[in-house]
Amino acid sequence: MNLLMLKKLIGIVDNPSEGFDITSKVLAKINIGGQEVWLTQTVVTTWVIMAALIIFALIVRIKLSSFKEKPDGFQNIVELGIENMYKLVVTCMTEKYDYFGKWFFGLFCFILCSNLSGLLGFRAPTADLSTTVAAALATFVMMHFMGIVTGKASYFKGYIEPVPFLLPLNIVSEIATPISLSFRLFGNIMGGMAIMSLIYSLPRWLNFGIPAVFHVYFDVFAGCIQTVVFVMLSMTFIKDKIAD
Repeated sequence: MNLLMLKKLIGIVDNPSEGFDITSKVLAKINIGGQEVWLTQTVVTTWVIMAALIIFALIVRIKLSSFKEKPDGFQNIVELGIENMYKLVVTCMTEKYDYFGKWFFGLFCFILCSNLSGLLGFRAPTADLSTTVAAALATFVMMHFMGIVTGKASYFKGYIEPVPFLLPLNIVSEIATPISLSFRLFGNIMGGMAIMSLIYSLPRWLNFGIPAVFHVYFDVFAGCIQTVVFVMLSMTFIKDKIAD
């Protein structure tokens, strides 16, 4: 694969004044068992991010045996990330459910890398609704699984409280949770991408130095904030369903 093909694959443009295409282009169509599967830029970027995170995890696993009692360098970075996530989970969900930290640490890393991938010329996977809906549905499933496991009969009873005829409204309220969670992340990242596309469509002499400022806000600041918001809301929604 040459450089030109790679640029087309991940959506990098040679001339910024031509603007960025905010749509997720279909790179290939694969037929699997009679079903047509589209290979889009979002899918490819997601695979790249997953591969990078897996490689990083393997490196940490290999270096784990050489970690010292007093951390320094690479060990400091790893322990800082894990400890902060653990503290966040304990704060939101108490120590009893600190095992959720493993899931949320992985989710945090994936969403953060996805949001920041625009800085490298990739098309952010979180600017695709399918990615954010998948993450929100995972939270939705864990919410109700924990609610059923810990609440049992009281979980189902909650849908007809305070009066039975509110059952439809309570169901709609539950369905609205993953919708709002996914659209919040998608809207912020997609909105930033759309604005950056407009900025890059300006003549080169007019937007000199301006895109860098907006990248700092939309890719770095907004990307980090939305990652924290998504993870913290997910923790809160799951904790609210736990009966104890």
